[in-house]
Amino acid sequence: MTTVDLRTPGELADAERWTAHNYHPLPVVIAEAEGAWVTDVDGRRYLDFLAGYSALNFGHRHPGLIAAAHAQLDRVTLTSRAFVHDRFAGFCRGLAELCGKDLVLPMNTGAEAVETAIKVARKWGYQVKGVPDGRANIIVAENNFHGRTTTIVSFSTDADARDDFGPYTPGFTIVPYGDLDALTAAIDDHTVAVLLEPIQGEAGVLVPPAGYLAGVRAACTDRNVLMIADEIQSGLGRTGRTFAIEHEDVVPDMYVLGKALGGGIVPVSAVAANRDVLGVLKPGEHGSTFGGNPLACAVGAEVVKLLGTGEFQERSERLGRRLHEGLAALTGVVAVRGRGLWAGVDIDPALMTGREACERLAAKGVLVKDTHGSTIRLAPPLVITEAEIDLALAKMREIL
Repeated sequence: MTTVDLRTPGELADAERWTAHNYHPLPVVIAEAEGAWVTDVDGRRYLDFLAGYSALNFGHRHPGLIAAAHAQLDRVTLTSRAFVHDRFAGFCRGLAELCGKDLVLPMNTGAEAVETAIKVARKWGYQVKGVPDGRANIIVAENNFHGRTTTIVSFSTDADARDDFGPYTPGFTIVPYGDLDALTAAIDDHTVAVLLEPIQGEAGVLVPPAGYLAGVRAACTDRNVLMIADEIQSGLGRTGRTFAIEHEDVVPDMYVLGKALGGGIVPVSAVAANRDVLGVLKPGEHGSTFGGNPLACAVGAEVVKLLGTGEFQERSERLGRRLHEGLAALTGVVAVRGRGLWAGVDIDPALMTGREACERLAAKGVLVKDTHGSTIRLAPPLVITEAEIDLALAKMREIL
């Protein structure tokens, strides 16, 4: 195939012409995918080492998930929450049991789930804790990434996400991530919740110091504050446990879930908590037309079933050791962070930027994503094999 015959340049030009420039994608146009591999419009195959930022934990087109979606498409796909459908209770019960919680509130996107958690925490603060109206405060961490809605970017420290989108929503206190003393000192009588990622993904897969999450749990319990774990990227098997917070044997008051919950097929998110927390909501106070729709519940229920076997958590833990050992041995890598099949890799900035590393890897058939400076993020699907991990490591060795 000659350069003239390639479809990629034309597809990229059309995308550039007709879409808002809120992303800066790699110059790859994907047409098909299966497992850990994708194929572009010109027939070139790539090993997917990003997995949709953990949305594709079970790989592309997992047979069980595809079968569940196909079966539901032939029955009913949407009712709205004005009615109850026959897939709703089963999904909610399964997810609640997976989380060890009483109740589940399904939504669509991760940002919606975070917004839901914020609303619930504030209402709980007013109705249960007794915080004066309009004074509720939530503690968050620097370098967080919880989404890009106007409320969420109000407590972002990322200039790209925040600048020029004000006026900003008040009611948040930002403290350094991993600094237990600073977090504890920030709690006051108006604090209703602490919202944290057990591992910060967008910031470069930052793992907090040992004992930090357990310390946050103790502080929240002591001061009657809700601990909210944003497990949208870190949860559902990614780190070798069902939830990343389990590495410190911590149980939060509220889980915020998304991405992998939809199996890479439909957007599915949810908040899970006990009745004394989620029970503060009454009809009409929060909702979504598509939240908990039949198609989403059919896929989500199958995701819960897959996680219930423990197979994917075990694979992530075992193969993650191979990935991290291989990354640590690479010349030109100055730091590796993460858990399970999730890694933030700092490349020597004298060699290249993170973006350049991603472009060079793409040219060799491996897709990853850069974040800040010379850092790249790796999050292969949990169906990845040892041979595929070794292949990606070999390609990284070549570009370095």
